[in-house]
Amino acid sequence: MDEQRRRHYLEAMGIVQWRRRDTGRVSEVTEQAPDPAAVSPSPVEGDDVSRLDWEALEARVRGCTACELHRTRTQVVFGVGNRNADWMIVGEAPGAEEDRRGEPFVGRAGQLLDAMLHAIGLQRQEVYIANVLKCRPPNNRDPRPEEVEQCEPYLKRQVALVAPRLILAVGRIAAQNLLKTNAPLSRLRGRVHSYGETETPLVVTYHPAYLLRSPREKRKAWEDLKLAREVAGR
Repeated sequence: MDEQRRRHYLEAMGIVQWRRRDTGRVSEVTEQAPDPAAVSPSPVEGDDVSRLDWEALEARVRGCTACELHRTRTQVVFGVGNRNADWMIVGEAPGAEEDRRGEPFVGRAGQLLDAMLHAIGLQRQEVYIANVLKCRPPNNRDPRPEEVEQCEPYLKRQVALVAPRLILAVGRIAAQNLLKTNAPLSRLRGRVHSYGETETPLVVTYHPAYLLRSPREKRKAWEDLKLAREVAGR
């Protein structure tokens, strides 16, 4: 990526550059409608899901009634992007706009995620984006353990099918569920974790929606992205 485009995307993310006159070194700093179906929930069989291809998996997810969220969703948010991607982005759950459009990370948070990816030389269509939950929790509440448990086989299968070189977990809830921990985000950031039996490298960063509310944390997010880029390039 040429330097002019890189600066453009860094600025969109909230990162501006300054150049020291004595050394010429460049540094980055931060600017200051319900489903009418009444089907009883049925558990997801993980062993069964683990054998599905992309088309069968998406059909299974779209018809899922394993938890109560199927009663209040507008549509399922399965995932989008390159199904052979080196990077897989995993968030928490769909919000209101995602529920309406059926696509993860849209709206202002999605625009910021796109800018974050652009800043490290990636396009949205080059990565695969999914969520821990495939249906929106009412009022954007936190996912409940039983909901995460029912959706987990779907996400595991998506990871297995993509076989990414790196997983970027965005936000506390995504990171805690992927890593099976209650540790705070501050302790999960800044180092490389591993996910699943394949021990896929996993890096944790802030959710774009949080960065919109707390722009001072964008500098830390930029450090996370640089770490992820380094790990993916190994």
